[in-house]
Amino acid sequence: MNLVMTTIAVASLLCVILAFVSFCLPEASPDYEKLSPYECGFDPLGSARLPFSLRFFLIAILFLLFDLEIALLLPLPWGDQLASPVVSFFWAATLLTLLTLGLIYEWSQDGLEWAE
Repeated sequence: MNLVMTTIAVASLLCVILAFVSFCLPEASPDYEKLSPYECGFDPLGSARLPFSLRFFLIAILFLLFDLEIALLLPLPWGDQLASPVVSFFWAATLLTLLTLGLIYEWSQDGLEWAE
């Protein structure tokens, strides 16, 4: 018990010392070069807050969804070694069916078209 309390005390003391040093040690002297945005060596032109297309986010989410599908179906070859492999194949088929129906819906709504 004494060793645990000593370890906690040393760790807490070390955290407090490091936090104190990190706040007191650095010099806060900003100049023009530190405050200016860096864009390949030239002054920025225009606004940096240009809006993205909503279709870009939709295609990115669809990519992540199908990437997740591959991760979920990865252990499927080991599913035939279970006591009842039909259950794992049923859930895999259900997952693939739902994703296929979602892809068909997105395709029919022209959600996969990059440009209008």
